[in-house]
Amino acid sequence: MSKTVYTFCRYCLASCGLEVTVNDNRVTKIAPDKQNPHSWQDFCAKGRTAHELVEHPRRILHPMRRVGDSYVEATWDEAISDIAARMNAAIQAGGPDAVGVYYGNPSGFSSSNIIFMNGWLDAIGTHSRYFVGSVDQNAMHVVAAAMYGSILMAPVSDIDNCDYFLLVGTNPAVSAWNWLETVPGGWRRALARQQQGATIVVVDPLRTESAEKADVHLAVRPGLDWALLLAMVKVILDEGLEHRGDCTELATGVDDLRALVADADLDDLAARCDIARDRIERVARDFAAARGAMVVTRTGVSLHLTGTVAEWLGHVLNVITGRMDRPGGRRYEPGYVDAIRMSAMVKTKPHHSRLLGREMVAGAHALSELPDEITTPGRGQIRAMLINCGNPVVSGPDGAKLDRALADLDLLVAIDFVQRESHRHAHWLLPAAHWLERSDLLAFTSNMHDEPYLHYGAKAVEPPPDVRQEWRIFTDLAIAMRRPLFRARGLNGFITATRALARLTRKPELEFGPHWIDRLVVATGRKFNGRRIKWRDVISHPHGWVLGPREFGHFREALRTDDKKVHAAPPEFVARARELLAGPHPEPPVGYPFQLANRRHRHSMNSWLNDLPGLHPAGKGNDVVIHPKDAADLGVTDGDLVRIISPVGAIELRAVVNDRPRQGVIIVDHGWGSRVFDPRGRAEPIVYGANRNLLIDGGPVDPLSQTSALSSAFVAVERATS
Repeated sequence: MSKTVYTFCRYCLASCGLEVTVNDNRVTKIAPDKQNPHSWQDFCAKGRTAHELVEHPRRILHPMRRVGDSYVEATWDEAISDIAARMNAAIQAGGPDAVGVYYGNPSGFSSSNIIFMNGWLDAIGTHSRYFVGSVDQNAMHVVAAAMYGSILMAPVSDIDNCDYFLLVGTNPAVSAWNWLETVPGGWRRALARQQQGATIVVVDPLRTESAEKADVHLAVRPGLDWALLLAMVKVILDEGLEHRGDCTELATGVDDLRALVADADLDDLAARCDIARDRIERVARDFAAARGAMVVTRTGVSLHLTGTVAEWLGHVLNVITGRMDRPGGRRYEPGYVDAIRMSAMVKTKPHHSRLLGREMVAGAHALSELPDEITTPGRGQIRAMLINCGNPVVSGPDGAKLDRALADLDLLVAIDFVQRESHRHAHWLLPAAHWLERSDLLAFTSNMHDEPYLHYGAKAVEPPPDVRQEWRIFTDLAIAMRRPLFRARGLNGFITATRALARLTRKPELEFGPHWIDRLVVATGRKFNGRRIKWRDVISHPHGWVLGPREFGHFREALRTDDKKVHAAPPEFVARARELLAGPHPEPPVGYPFQLANRRHRHSMNSWLNDLPGLHPAGKGNDVVIHPKDAADLGVTDGDLVRIISPVGAIELRAVVNDRPRQGVIIVDHGWGSRVFDPRGRAEPIVYGANRNLLIDGGPVDPLSQTSALSSAFVAVERATS
């Protein structure tokens, strides 16, 4: 029997509304929900092919225990009992930090995964928490915390009133207007403003699809965005082009900015970023003079050792030119849940990593530290590890080193759909439910949409009988380990009692779970039209619900700094900028003349979805793009096999010769090279492309965000001999 289910995609923050056709519990078609009032025009192929992962021929459908070089099916009772016992043994031997976790981006697009995972981690008391943030987003969190008082303070773009777009390290023509904010149809709307006279400036070492449509393309040197942005701040402050009201009433620290730029030389900054001084001056003046304008910084800014300073200076430009909370600039969307207030209620003690003494960022330590934390003896050495919806060997730096470390663990548990590269040493494979098989209310990202919007994503199909949602796995582990979930004494017993009641009455909704939290969050959320939203209101809008018009005036009240002002010059950022100014101009190390850049493909999603035939033709992988002049110097032609070498690794790829990168820069796409294994060992692994992060040294990091140089590392290129 056929039915239609309206839900939303959970691959990225856009949360596009979907119309899912289901026949006999099998998805037969996924299309955009054209009745969705918020997102329907942003539908992409990733959502259209989502059911391919549900039906993946190598999907894990039962708990699987490692026996020799392959896996055998086991029951959930066997899996939870064994994992709990081995984790308790690790804690008894080495303390709570002997149990570690890594969680990837997919966990963030579940309304229950991270909440219950953190409840389990708190029950254990471990600080060995590692997150994909140190790969591509920590800079944003560090800047938001220092300037606005909360890591979740993510201003959204008022595109429809903007007259001047300065887009730094982003390619919205491909990636949409997405990353800790989401604006449906954002690039289309920006181009519409361009047709009405707005200016689009793209800052990127690559001539991207967005740069081709821009009025101005500034092909900055990789990792030198900070020099360009600091030069613009200098022009604006030196020439008195700032918004004097905001510089005195909204922000503090502007005098410290003036002192910083007074010590900077414009010609020196122009030489560093390799953008002519007169072009920088023209862009700075035009940006300051525009009626409505915004700087938008994205992951391309973050993936460098200088990423936090560049991210900060992008925000500084918005603040000093009066772009915060005004039409055409960046505003704060309160949403229907005050996520900033709720996150502040969770008190976490500061923690420094065992070996390097670095503080956590956004609740997690840097992925680059994980290998040594596993292999270095001492109390707190990680001996048991759980990977939650992630593939850190491919996502993070120096994957070969991490792979060797994972092989050294006493216990490695992977929760995922298939066995990926990072899971090849796993002792247990636990089958996760796909988002088409669960319901979600992404309440804690409601302030990241560009308008007040609510959508309850109903599950489209029932999961296979032996598949469990992550929240249930973490709850089961807490109970089996006899450690109170959320550190709430008595909660485990209460959960057990509700499970018994649900079985007795045959009413699953009586069991404690995320649906209880969803209803509580809605009931205590923000009022609209003078009243709070009721759960029946949520359910009565299956296509999603725009709760009201976009409003200005919420930015100041959302600040969580002690003085309720923007801190425009946090001392640690100013000190780091001075350190960079005093340092030498970057020069390639001897023998490694090229910088390794990245680019975004609309049909890829970081280190996952690259193995789906509906998204990528058979045999598809990544390649290396080389500028024609560089290719000629190397004796490389289009289609040649080339070897890319760094001090820590080497990979081989086919060359594509074109002028998209600037000279001296090569492009290798992130996220490829992960194998998908057959856990039963009956077939060879499936692999597409090569893992470019094998080339990245995990040692050097941005001292502020702990991010590695994933998009500015230096490499050598040569023709392969075979």
